[in-house]
Amino acid sequence: MGIIVTLGDAYCFTKLHKPGEAKRGCVMDGKLYPFGEIERTDSCFQCSCSPRMMSCCSLFHTPTGYDKENCKVVFNRESCDYDVVQKSDPSKECVVYSRVG
Repeated sequence: MGIIVTLGDAYCFTKLHKPGEAKRGCVMDGKLYPFGEIERTDSCFQCSCSPRMMSCCSLFHTPTGYDKENCKVVFNRESCDYDVVQKSDPSKECVVYSRVG
């Protein structure tokens, strides 16, 4: 019998704003996001924006357990996740055993 364990949670961070800095929303990677909940930024984060701070968590987990000799990791912006594919044939996926946030 096997047990599968998820290693870690999503990567999260908080950016505190200086007084009066966030007048119309929060800026991430040069883009202004409105106050409130942001389901998905262009950088694949889920955020909460307020005049006081911006708190975000990643929507992706980094693969760590896979065949590193025959496979490579490629970030997929559409799915906001990493694909692990064969180096010799990127159209074929590799098995991933573990991921971290």
